[in-house]
Amino acid sequence: MLKVVPGLCHPLHGVAATRLIEQHAQSDLPAHTLMRRAGLAVAQLALAVAPHAHRIWLACGPGNNGGDGLEAALHLHRWGKQVCVTWLGQTQSAPADALAAYQRVLAAGIPIGSDPEGNADLCIDALLGIGAQSREAQGRMAQWISRINTSGTPVLAIDIPSGLHADTGSVMQLHVKATHTLSLLTLKPGLFTNQGRDAAGTVWLDSLGVAASTCTDFHPTAMLLPRPALLTRPHGSHKGSYGDVAVIGGAPGMTGAAVLAATAALRSGSGRVFIHLLASGTLDVDVMHPELMFRSASALDYSSMVVVCGCGGGDAVQPLLPDILKATAPLVIDADALNAIAIDVQLQKALLDRSTRLSSTVLTPHPLEAARLLGMTAKQVQDDRLLAAQTLSQRFGCTVVLKGSGSIIAAPQRLPMINPTGNARLATAGTGDVLAGMVGAQLATGKCGFDAACAAVYQHGEQADNWLTHTPLTASRMLHNI
Repeated sequence: MLKVVPGLCHPLHGVAATRLIEQHAQSDLPAHTLMRRAGLAVAQLALAVAPHAHRIWLACGPGNNGGDGLEAALHLHRWGKQVCVTWLGQTQSAPADALAAYQRVLAAGIPIGSDPEGNADLCIDALLGIGAQSREAQGRMAQWISRINTSGTPVLAIDIPSGLHADTGSVMQLHVKATHTLSLLTLKPGLFTNQGRDAAGTVWLDSLGVAASTCTDFHPTAMLLPRPALLTRPHGSHKGSYGDVAVIGGAPGMTGAAVLAATAALRSGSGRVFIHLLASGTLDVDVMHPELMFRSASALDYSSMVVVCGCGGGDAVQPLLPDILKATAPLVIDADALNAIAIDVQLQKALLDRSTRLSSTVLTPHPLEAARLLGMTAKQVQDDRLLAAQTLSQRFGCTVVLKGSGSIIAAPQRLPMINPTGNARLATAGTGDVLAGMVGAQLATGKCGFDAACAAVYQHGEQADNWLTHTPLTASRMLHNI
């Protein structure tokens, strides 16, 4: 059993691939083996996360997820725990594995009730598995989910919290909010993006003895982004070794956005950083960071430097985009530059043309900006973040960073990555500008768009994870820790 923490790369398998892995494993094992292994794993984790729990409620649904809960009840009962088992199944319709578990519970003399009685020290959610998240819970199941969420006790979800979609991380209106989730056989992408992180709590994995080589026969949906390798600087290097970054943005009233992006690029290791402010005459030096060089647009050579465009750009950024998009140098497109492209077909064509020139391009939209580019609503984007990011990357032939909880990095012909770092401290103005500058700095080292985005996104989220004070994390404070 493995506790999933940021840093390591893990394959993430969707429902369809997990089902195939399960079927392949079952064909080589005696009947009921996987469910019995699952029950043992759940019981072992229950003892680990709630060692002093005496009374444990196992809320079991009608399918195989409920069967896993019934098997866990057997072990907990044998180990001296007082188990309260409730089951929504019917003997005439239960799957074979779940029915066998039900009969074993009865044979052990464990009573099965129709409703929980009294209070429990631990709740185990075994209501809905990965294939039963398409409709709202009703009746007793709805009542049990509400009771689990209001119990005030630790909650261990089996495989995935009930009401959470395993592939997308979207949730039903009524869903279990777990403190721990034990994912079985595979890790599911929905545990790590959208609302999955809040619903799942701490995620654990038990492969149930199915060899990793078996899993590699079935393609994962995505990967959990690993910690990037630290770059070492040779003694013989110089500022030219780490590239030039030009930040273009900062319309009237929004100059801070461009300065934040430029400072992030500087502090992330760029050799030189230039700023063209669209609010002309407002600033020609940043006394806090005098290394930043302010230039007019005509003084910048877009073909010889990484360009970060759009941070606080307003409508003023649109006239510069045709020339910027025509250049061959790496490009990060953020904020108002994305909005300008979303409403201009010619700019969309110019963006797509960059891929034919093999120019590295990274888009960094939040869900609403992605929705504008895709011609849909932000809710539709959030309902399937992986699909939205992949669609956007294919449409424009570039790397896409779809920001949000579990940011997704997608690029053509690359398996998408889901970022495990970051938290709600990043939900403040300017942190997206900081990310854009960090991506620009990574591109300036010579990385391709996908690798640059992966490194920057991980490190950006890690800044929030490492913020240990109660002081709110602002974008400017974030810069000091880069």
